[in-house]
Amino acid sequence: MIGDRNTAALVATNGSIDWLCVPRFDSPACFAALLGDHENGHWQLCPVGDYEVSRAYVDNSAALQTTFSTDTGVVTLLDVMPTGDDRVDLVRRITGVKGAVRMRHEWVVRYEYGTTKPWIRRRLQDSDDPAITAVAGPDKLVLRGPRLPEAQGDRHVDEFDVREGQVLTFSTTWLPSHLRTPGPHRALVDETIHEEITWVARLNLSDVPHADLVRRSLLTLHLMTHEDTGGIVAAPTTSLPEDFGGERNWDYRYCWLRDAALTISSLISAGATDEARFWRDWLLRAVAGDPADLQIMYAVDGARRLTEQTLDQLAGYAGSRPVRIGNGAVDQRQTDVVGEVMLALEAARDSDLGQSEDAWNLQRVLVDHLAETWEDPDHGLWEIRGTRQHFTHSRVMVWVAFDRAVKAVERHDLDGDVDRWRELRDRVRAEVLAQGYDAERNTFTQHYDTEEVDASLLMLPLVGFIEADDPRMLGTIEAIEQDLVRDGLLLRYRTQTGVDGLAGDEHPFLACSFWLVSAYARVGRADEAHALFDRLCGLANDVGLLSEEYDAGQGRMVGNFPQAFSHLTLVQAAFTLREAGAG
Repeated sequence: MIGDRNTAALVATNGSIDWLCVPRFDSPACFAALLGDHENGHWQLCPVGDYEVSRAYVDNSAALQTTFSTDTGVVTLLDVMPTGDDRVDLVRRITGVKGAVRMRHEWVVRYEYGTTKPWIRRRLQDSDDPAITAVAGPDKLVLRGPRLPEAQGDRHVDEFDVREGQVLTFSTTWLPSHLRTPGPHRALVDETIHEEITWVARLNLSDVPHADLVRRSLLTLHLMTHEDTGGIVAAPTTSLPEDFGGERNWDYRYCWLRDAALTISSLISAGATDEARFWRDWLLRAVAGDPADLQIMYAVDGARRLTEQTLDQLAGYAGSRPVRIGNGAVDQRQTDVVGEVMLALEAARDSDLGQSEDAWNLQRVLVDHLAETWEDPDHGLWEIRGTRQHFTHSRVMVWVAFDRAVKAVERHDLDGDVDRWRELRDRVRAEVLAQGYDAERNTFTQHYDTEEVDASLLMLPLVGFIEADDPRMLGTIEAIEQDLVRDGLLLRYRTQTGVDGLAGDEHPFLACSFWLVSAYARVGRADEAHALFDRLCGLANDVGLLSEEYDAGQGRMVGNFPQAFSHLTLVQAAFTLREAGAG
């Protein structure tokens, strides 16, 4: 992934940019080969014929360098999305390193998620520099570079030699189609790389295991935070399948309150408090109004209408259909969200940010509304599309919401109905221990009407509901190991029960495996914690990125990519291991 904190592009090992939405994470894609084929839009620069490839980010930045080695020479391809220019630009710089390499250049633009062919024109600007424009509806892309012969029909295709010492820079710029095509500009490539390296250098990661991957994870989360609004997207992609060839394909280009809250807690742990302030401001704007209207997710600007649709004209990744945009889960009830928000705002309050009157007013309103509705069943954090249940994790997060409200009053002398909150906190805890716990098997359960377990139960000690070494929690860890481990990694739950109302199966969920690392660390199983963490970190791709799930049998990523939930739980597990080691 490369990005400019407005949107992001995915670059394949063959030098093809197969996914780009412009001008924003959740805008329609103009390069959509990821969910179809190259006729759905891509931008590729790679050698003609056979080659070997290696990739790495430049230092601690998001600038991606791909090295192509052929029988005749070596070239590098630097991909950067510059920041600080108030434009959406994608810059690709080819450098001849050794000998000579024949390169192929394909620029195929398809708007509206790869389905709309634009009007392609080659034109000279005022400076006599050539440019190729692709216009359709509200969108215009402008391709610039040193070699731009006439476009061939609905695309630009070219071949040329790159010799040692040569540097060729191409760029693509998006702008609204009604605006005049701007002249060339100075791409802020070096400045962008320096800015990102400087941001990473501020992080406090002393003594954390796999520090390089933790840095990469935090920078990835930073890149998935919209630079103007502060909204954090769950992933820059849609419809990368959880079940290859199946229907479990969802649009993650939105801001889940849960994911964002957990991300902010991770950033605060690393000392990135400015980002916490940014998200706190976004939250106050997004949820402003009647607490009954609280949603589990929003667009990056706080917009609420995220209607789910299918794009039947796209074949889907690995034939996985339907391809979806929007997300119907926006209308679900997920009771745990208020607890997640309370945790994040508590972390912000206890950090250098301090107390915010507006933030406390929001928390108080949310908790008072929860006091009236907490007994209702919900869809749970996994967003099941089956029958609503009393999910144990959701009930525990209700306890968290009341508990953190009480502690805010007790520790910071804030105003609130603390006696009522204490009474509700105790009632919720008693209910969970009575109805969410199976005494015969000695384990907490997925919900009140089942004997099944769920990986989210590993969160109970992490949020302070129960001690990690409590016999009931130790029994829960054992039950989860027995029921949910596949190929040494952890499933969310057993789909065979039909609880989620969907056909098909899924693969181990990486965030759950990172939760298991934290659980092991907290109960003194240090060797197992480090071994599992080492294995999980080893699943990252060649540039340190993780998807939502992992297919160990086939050794491949599964689900939307890169996934904020996977990276933020990696960070949390690393800090938990550090704390356990210090203890």
